[in-house]
Amino acid sequence: MISIYKWENGGLKETLDFASSCWINLVEPTTTELERVLSFSQVPRDFLTDPLDSEERPRFDYDDDSSMLIIHVPCPIDGDDEVVPYRTVPLGIILFGSSVITVCSARTPVSSAFLDQIRRVCPPSDQYRFAFRLLWHGGVLFLRYIQDLHQRTIALEEELHQSISNEVLLKLLTIEKTFVYFTTSLKADSIALARANTARQLSLSEDDRDQLEDAMVEYQQALETATIHANILNGTLDTFASLINNNLNNVMKYLTVVTIFLAVPTLITSAYGMNIKLPFVEGAGDSKVFWILAAISACSTGFIGFVLYLLSKRRRF
Repeated sequence: MISIYKWENGGLKETLDFASSCWINLVEPTTTELERVLSFSQVPRDFLTDPLDSEERPRFDYDDDSSMLIIHVPCPIDGDDEVVPYRTVPLGIILFGSSVITVCSARTPVSSAFLDQIRRVCPPSDQYRFAFRLLWHGGVLFLRYIQDLHQRTIALEEELHQSISNEVLLKLLTIEKTFVYFTTSLKADSIALARANTARQLSLSEDDRDQLEDAMVEYQQALETATIHANILNGTLDTFASLINNNLNNVMKYLTVVTIFLAVPTLITSAYGMNIKLPFVEGAGDSKVFWILAAISACSTGFIGFVLYLLSKRRRF
């Protein structure tokens, strides 16, 4: 899909035709749309096709009269809570002439938030300020989604305090994956922005450089926040894993105690099931032998229970 905006009467207005100064927003573009933009802008083809690769890394590139900056921006995933709630996709920002092109393989809230905030603020002819404000909105969205993930984590932890559930643990794992995606993308974004800030090909004014530094601050803050929450969540998952192992050990300990208590009487009484001469059998009635065996079993069990009690008091069992 292609959307074209030009500056009219102090605001961005959508139009059908290209203008000498405009913003061209490409979202999942078709081959026909790409060819149309290429014929108008005369930028290198890879400037338009590289951002469509989901594996493309953030970078800054320059060619003659045009420049390109690829960054990763957050994008929500539609679906239930079983999937990762957010992902990152490459967004290409291309500057040529007095116009700006943005290319992305998916519809992201960055463009819509940018339109809502920048209307009546900055024309596309002011390329650097226009692009850096767009970058700033990407950083703000990262922070917003990180906060949302943090709130989800708190809610899931409260559920785990009530009862440890595999479903809840899996949801926490998907959030941890999202934090990994965010931190990886934000690190690469910060490097790409630093590269653009020091690029000699960009003639930035003081105001433009301030706008870029504002965007860099947002991405750095998002990176630090995502890293902190990722470390906390990783520690939380490790703690719950230790609790599960500890609970399992307690269950095994109780089962072992029960087995010991059942094994001793079983061992004694099963010996008198053998067809051989045994003590207390000759010259004694059946009932007397039973009570003798019951007394021996009870004494043995009581002695073992007393030993286990002493060990538990000394925290050795």
